Amino acid sequence: MKVLVIGGTLFIGRLLVDELVKGGHDVAVLHRKPKHDFGRRVENIMADRNDADSMREALGSRRFEAVYDNAYDWERGTTAAQVEATVRLFGDRLNRYIFLSSVAAYGDGLNHKESDPLAPDYHLDPYVRQKATTERLLFRMRAQKGFPVVTFRPPFVYGPGNPFYREQFFWDRLRAGRPIIIPGDGHRLMQFVFVRDLVEAMARAMVEPRAEGEAFNIGDSKPLTQVEFVERLAAVANVEPTLVRIPRDVILTAGGNAMEEPYYFGEYLDVPPITENMGKTTRILKVKMTPFDTGLKETWRWYQRNHKARTAGFEFDDKLMGYSRTGSPASV
Repeated sequence: MKVLVIGGTLFIGRLLVDELVKGGHDVAVLHRKPKHDFGRRVENIMADRNDADSMREALGSRRFEAVYDNAYDWERGTTAAQVEATVRLFGDRLNRYIFLSSVAAYGDGLNHKESDPLAPDYHLDPYVRQKATTERLLFRMRAQKGFPVVTFRPPFVYGPGNPFYREQFFWDRLRAGRPIIIPGDGHRLMQFVFVRDLVEAMARAMVEPRAEGEAFNIGDSKPLTQVEFVERLAAVANVEPTLVRIPRDVILTAGGNAMEEPYYFGEYLDVPPITENMGKTTRILKVKMTPFDTGLKETWRWYQRNHKARTAGFEFDDKLMGYSRTGSPASV
């Protein structure tokens, strides 16, 4: 099958391209750079997916049977209108359009089913709003014109090659003998999906007839608290963790930010909990989820071989822990 992967050079996209090539598909990658390192088997198309003219010029009259839309611009955002402009380029020539959404599309709440309503168009968080409005657009096109869309709503994606400072954030500290800061009581729920499981499901969605027109939650069925998450990371590293609980108001007053340096609990990991009800992916796509500890062990092996430990941010850790010793916000 002739396949276009929009955003195929990092983490999820990279593994997806490898999976598609192994499956014998004719794959092209569209991104903003003039070349990639996949080799000659994978065509390179350079364009800015947020720029309709750039996309039109790069794609022209090219035909693809399937498109994977993985790209989100974290600096500028990627709107429903920009996704629609991409979709319009392919007309009615597609067999499948697979859009990578997010659990964030639900906005908030626990134990969401795929049939639950998504966040409103006026949601304050641009990422949440754009994922939700884009999904509504795509499924509206499905209802009106039979557009062959499939969407995936993963929670936190983990695994080898993760470009976000998440698992590595904690292992850097655990290996250095540092305490781990727990925001608040550490009871916020988190849900995860192993990157290889997500990629396998996305690849199967291209060829499974029952996937067309469906949204899929995908990930571990059991959420973890933040404390449980840290304990699992520590167990894989064979380290006994020292946990220091710091109130969130103190963290925020000191300049802590879940999305920007200095991080205090990994990149974007301390957010209000959103969890999903799993099962549809296994039932329709026949993907068996990797146990969390198994996926962590593989990620830990990758970390040991490839990751360069960082010490940036340790000073902010110390600043916050000064409060835990004195009990006074003034020390922050």
